[in-house]
Amino acid sequence: MRILLNVIWLVFGGFWLALGYFAAGIICCILIITIPFGIAAFRIGIYALWPFGKTVVDKPTAGVGSMIGNVIWVIIAGIWLAIGHIVTAVAMAITIIGIPLAVANLKMIPISLMPLGKEIVDVERVNYA
Repeated sequence: MRILLNVIWLVFGGFWLALGYFAAGIICCILIITIPFGIAAFRIGIYALWPFGKTVVDKPTAGVGSMIGNVIWVIIAGIWLAIGHIVTAVAMAITIIGIPLAVANLKMIPISLMPLGKEIVDVERVNYA
């Protein structure tokens, strides 16, 4: 079921959301000081391509630097990426088949706003731990 949902997701919005994250990552990697933001954007872009079967957990080693970085991220790119998720979720929720995709899209908003200090892992790994 995850593969089917991931394929539908990829066709009906995941590709474009991932492009948004990759564009933000490229822009952030232009300056040396914003490279951590670029890496986070690329990581979330890969998650946006194939989200079902993965989940977001807090990194135990995240500290004050992650929080300060997240504040800067929200100002630079996070708000625009969150708006992209909201618009895509509304478009997906129009059909019955798209409702699970819209819910998944809304679940991605917190990581689009605060990506630093988070880790994307397989669901099986979280259930195992």
